[in-house]
Amino acid sequence: MTMQTQTDITALMNDMGKKARKAAKVLALASTEQKNKALKAMAASIRKAMPEILAANAKDLEAAKKRGTGGAFLDRLMLDESRLEAVAASLEDIAALADPVGDVIASWERPNGLQIARVRTPLGVIGIIYESRPNVTSDAGALCLKSGNAVILRGGSESFFSSRAIHACLMEGLENAGLPRDAIQIVPTIDREAVTAMLHGLEGNIDVIVPRGGKGLISRVQSEARVPVFSHLEGICHVYVDKAADLDMARAITLNAKLRRTGICGAAETLLVDKACADTHLAPLVTALLEEGCEVRGDETAQQISNKVIPATQDDWSTEYLDATISVKCVDGVEEAARHIAEYGSSHTETIITRDNEAAAIFLARVDSAIVMHNASTQFADGGEFGMGAEIGIATGKMHARGPVGVEQLTSFKYVVRGAGQTRPR
Repeated sequence: MTMQTQTDITALMNDMGKKARKAAKVLALASTEQKNKALKAMAASIRKAMPEILAANAKDLEAAKKRGTGGAFLDRLMLDESRLEAVAASLEDIAALADPVGDVIASWERPNGLQIARVRTPLGVIGIIYESRPNVTSDAGALCLKSGNAVILRGGSESFFSSRAIHACLMEGLENAGLPRDAIQIVPTIDREAVTAMLHGLEGNIDVIVPRGGKGLISRVQSEARVPVFSHLEGICHVYVDKAADLDMARAITLNAKLRRTGICGAAETLLVDKACADTHLAPLVTALLEEGCEVRGDETAQQISNKVIPATQDDWSTEYLDATISVKCVDGVEEAARHIAEYGSSHTETIITRDNEAAAIFLARVDSAIVMHNASTQFADGGEFGMGAEIGIATGKMHARGPVGVEQLTSFKYVVRGAGQTRPR
């Protein structure tokens, strides 16, 4: 890349930042009705433009296949009519959500009569950097719009055509509602210099960065960003089968958590089985996984079940496979399960399968992940499943946002104080 090209991209990105800041001021004051009108119009546009979006997606899929891209990645990239209908329905779900802007989080009165309220406000301008999943274009744009934020989207090169086709539908929705087109912008280049510019804040015009992608992307964002970041590094999710687990339930949840969609961050990557039920539960679970075509990498106990079980290495316990592969280990009860998760997990999502409510309570208290579950599949780790309409990602940090990042997580707050002439004593 020449210095002139770098300069051109930096200038392009900084101009996008200025436009986004101007649009953010309009969105912060936009009515709920206006935002919802835009979202519903976006959904209608997605449905109308399905042939064009699918044609664009076919280009991206063809290019990915030529690069030798694996099946799990192709699954994340692929769109069909049912997935596009889900995209449109998600836009309508977000429109149906309560508007967080202006919501009174808490209020109280002081002895001197001052009325104090904590009120939700938009963050401002959000930069979202994501890979492969073209539906993120729609989810992210819609969530930012509903929460009164302008957004700059930078999709991956692998979903370039799909994301642009979806973005065109979002533009139609904004225009239909009389909102500024610059409220949802998409970076028109796949050059990595555009990402660098976003991470540097676009001359102070980006308030927060939300990355959604693989370990390489997240690591780069966390190391280079000069603005706050909502992110998770990996989705190393665990299923722990307790000694009091119902075997049929454990089998159903384990298979769903691992194999429903292997390429999502909520897919289980490690199965932990209580030693106290290994004789009754381990073999059926491992056998069921193998029969479903899942590669199993197990500890010594798991290897005794079948010669198809590959010996697990130390690295397996901290690997996000994003494919039909799972590591299996026997542990000495709920406490050791919690310790294993603390050492090897990524603070994303973990579930315990048990009929013992006391064991469940210990697990839910000890495991410090963004999402902890009892008798449910880790694949429910999703903003839509949480009733949030959609989500930009699952934040695993502990500052500001944690878990699914939806409309409420894309707001900050201010204090509104009402008085009647009070002055503070000297």
